[in-house]
Amino acid sequence: MSFNNKVVLVTGASKGIGAAISIKFSTEKASVILISRNEEKLQEVAQKCKDVGGNPLVIAADLTVDDDVERAIKTSIEHFGRLDVLINNAGFAASESILSKNALKVFDNIMALNLRAHVLVTHLTAPYLIDTKGCIVNISSIASTVICFRIHSQYSTSKAGLDAFTRSIAIELAPYGVRVNSVNPGPVKSDFMERMGLNEEQKKQLWDTLVKGTALNNIIEPCEVGDLVLFLSSDKAKSITGSSYVIDSGVLLKGMIDA
Repeated sequence: MSFNNKVVLVTGASKGIGAAISIKFSTEKASVILISRNEEKLQEVAQKCKDVGGNPLVIAADLTVDDDVERAIKTSIEHFGRLDVLINNAGFAASESILSKNALKVFDNIMALNLRAHVLVTHLTAPYLIDTKGCIVNISSIASTVICFRIHSQYSTSKAGLDAFTRSIAIELAPYGVRVNSVNPGPVKSDFMERMGLNEEQKKQLWDTLVKGTALNNIIEPCEVGDLVLFLSSDKAKSITGSSYVIDSGVLLKGMIDA
């Protein structure tokens, strides 16, 4: 699956799934635009892209700030002159009870990055994707269709919205030859436990719970998500649009994880 002469934009590229996707595309000779807030982490990912023969462009931007997004897209097009693939990956998870006084604040923060930012990036890049008959892959979650934790309404709602957006934009852009799909991972190995502020015992308990919640008794590696994204972005998937692809080690087969 060579992406030689293709330009790929990846949001949330500084770590985890976004970093893995960026490196995968670089391995296949794509020119990758790395966007995230953390420039230091982006530079680390950029070096890994270069190590496999990539030609990355680093843009530090806050996707919840419209001016930042507009600047990032403008810089990308000025630099490469085209766009072939958009990967809407940026996002975060947070949990807050609907009974909490902070419930709406958490909801607004999650929706701003997990959904609104993707709508804005798609809005600004769609004309360029039409020019190249490109494609979009949105990184969603199995949380869009199954309740993974008792207190998870804000995150689940944002991902359900992203799935609906995927299908809606797929039908809207189909006449222009632009394909739109989503990848819906289950639990993926990343630094999310550190970002949740868990102690070592809490990390172990959550990890054990996540593993037991899978049919295959393993947690997904970010590079596995990257492989699926590359396939959906390639000509091998030229007849696939409006679909959501689950990669979850069989979590949905076993039912709800309740941590």
